Amino acid sequence: MKALILAAGKGTKLNPFSNTRPIPMISVAGKTLLENSLCQLKNAGITDVYIVVGHHKERVQDFIAEKYSDGMNIHCLEQKKNAGIGDAVRQVKDKISPGEYFLLIYGDTLTDENICSKVQQSFHSFKCPVASICLPPSNESFGNVFLNAQMKITKIVEKPKGDNFGNYVLAGVFILPESFIGLLEKNKLSMEKSLKALVKEDSLMASMWEDEWLDIVYPWEILQANRIILDSWTESSIAKSAVMESNVTIQGVVNIEEDVVIKAGAVLEGPCSIGRGTYIGNNSLVRSYTSIGSKCSVGYGVELKNCVVLDNSGIGRLSFVGDSVIGENVDLGAGCMTVNRTVDWQKVQVKNGKTSLPSGLVKLGAFVGDGVTIGAGNTIQPGTVVSPGKILPARYSVTNKT
Repeated sequence: MKALILAAGKGTKLNPFSNTRPIPMISVAGKTLLENSLCQLKNAGITDVYIVVGHHKERVQDFIAEKYSDGMNIHCLEQKKNAGIGDAVRQVKDKISPGEYFLLIYGDTLTDENICSKVQQSFHSFKCPVASICLPPSNESFGNVFLNAQMKITKIVEKPKGDNFGNYVLAGVFILPESFIGLLEKNKLSMEKSLKALVKEDSLMASMWEDEWLDIVYPWEILQANRIILDSWTESSIAKSAVMESNVTIQGVVNIEEDVVIKAGAVLEGPCSIGRGTYIGNNSLVRSYTSIGSKCSVGYGVELKNCVVLDNSGIGRLSFVGDSVIGENVDLGAGCMTVNRTVDWQKVQVKNGKTSLPSGLVKLGAFVGDGVTIGAGNTIQPGTVVSPGKILPARYSVTNKT
């Protein structure tokens, strides 16, 4: 069986990080979402994979060329215009033989266990098209699914309103026949209408997913995705080439990759992840649910809490970064602070462009895009989004209007 991963969309609600990469190239717990999907496919025995690319396609292409030269047969298919999911799926036309089935994955979803293996098991049991479904925190933003007692899908309602909610939602993983591409073309490339056509034919079954699942739409959900992966770890992994000086304290489950240097007095509270070649300065505190990418620098006395720091970024001495996401190639000066709550403990609003988005979270810091430089001594207010490439001088007041 072949697989198709959708990785072409812009995902504008995920700014500032989707400005400079497709969503599947966002990293959590040391791996990109795309890498998590590919690992699941490989473990499920699927090695022939097509990836639909578009927005910042070079990020995916370079990643595949660097990391997947052996073991998997991966090809990128370009969606030249952002014309929706149905058009993205159609890119695999002529790559799937008549009568053949293929596994489809939406590239912005994340699970803690192998959802690909689960949907395969359901397909082999039902011997017909299968859609993975799950119980989400909220039904409002997803395609709602109604079932009968035999696990046959009887109705799909996309983003329902009023009282028309199902108990389950589509989880973004399907096994579909080659003929589904013809259905898409018949239904003007509408994924929703084409899936409903399968339902009308009584030929779409449900594969129940009961473990962790997340569709990553907003920047604060990167933190949730990071937590899901870190919580799935059961034992530590410390590379032999990692250097830890005296009086380094490690508590809980940690992942420390090759050539990491951790200076004396540092404390790591798991679960947390430290990427290859990263430097952790003296007396730093890396608290639970923190993931630091490769070739980062964390200065003396820094405290990191429930945050994701992407590759090649530096956090200056005596800074605090909490409940925040820091992009690639960011230079955060000494003594900076991301304030992670309002003074009156209200739920934090995130300003994304001209839109103010309710996060639903009381504890939430900042989202700093790639290539940002923030001078020493800055205080960054809760819910602040800093656009890629910004340069902010020392002791500049950084608010959620930046």
